Amino acid sequence: MGVEKVTANGNGAAAGTGKGRNVCVTGAGGFIASWLVKLLLEKGYTVRGTVRNPDDDAKNAHLRALPGAAEQLTLVRAELLDKESLAAAFAGCEGVFHTASPITDDPAQMVEPAVSGARNVINAAADAGSIRRVVMTSSFGAVYMDPRRRDADEEEEVDETSWSDVDHCRETGNWYCYAKTVAGLFPGYPVPTRCKGGAGETAQGCRFSTRKLVEELGVDVTPASQCLYDTVLSLQDKGFLPFVPAAGMP
Repeated sequence: MGVEKVTANGNGAAAGTGKGRNVCVTGAGGFIASWLVKLLLEKGYTVRGTVRNPDDDAKNAHLRALPGAAEQLTLVRAELLDKESLAAAFAGCEGVFHTASPITDDPAQMVEPAVSGARNVINAAADAGSIRRVVMTSSFGAVYMDPRRRDADEEEEVDETSWSDVDHCRETGNWYCYAKTVAGLFPGYPVPTRCKGGAGETAQGCRFSTRKLVEELGVDVTPASQCLYDTVLSLQDKGFLPFVPAAGMP
């Protein structure tokens, strides 16, 4: 079984077909996960998506409305801290896309589920026997928080070789970035029980590079600005946002 680390911001996918192949997407109702489910269905994969409540029609409506969902998508209940529920979700699958993660400022609710959850996903996939690859999705939070880049050129590239400073994340109380970094680096890292507080966040920004995805893997990554634009249009179309004409966009 291989484990592949991906910092995801785009909606590209390699060419090919998934017809007759079963994969699981954890946290299927999330933003990146929903796009991933959509692309997998389009390529013919049979998708098993984990959610907290598969009977919640309101939260799962966008997934069930995807083309091919009626025939190829199954939603199952699973929790990151419940390894048995993950094992049941992975049974019979040959690939797992791990996107599930809590988002909260409470370290007790953020760090333990993210770190132990990542470990549970990897162990459950290894125990399943049928899993050939696990794809761990991450975010800017795993690479952005580093005080040594405070005075760096904002055009500096950060990629999968860059990591946030876990001590800095902990000291500034940035538990999302801390959890994302620790979950990606080493799931067994000691988990703190309380926030220390401290200095502010990194002052300078960085340019996130997708160059390797494009040049080495042939993945066509949609710019973040276009993703945001498409998201707003989709929300307007479904009536979740009032219509406001966009300025400066196609």
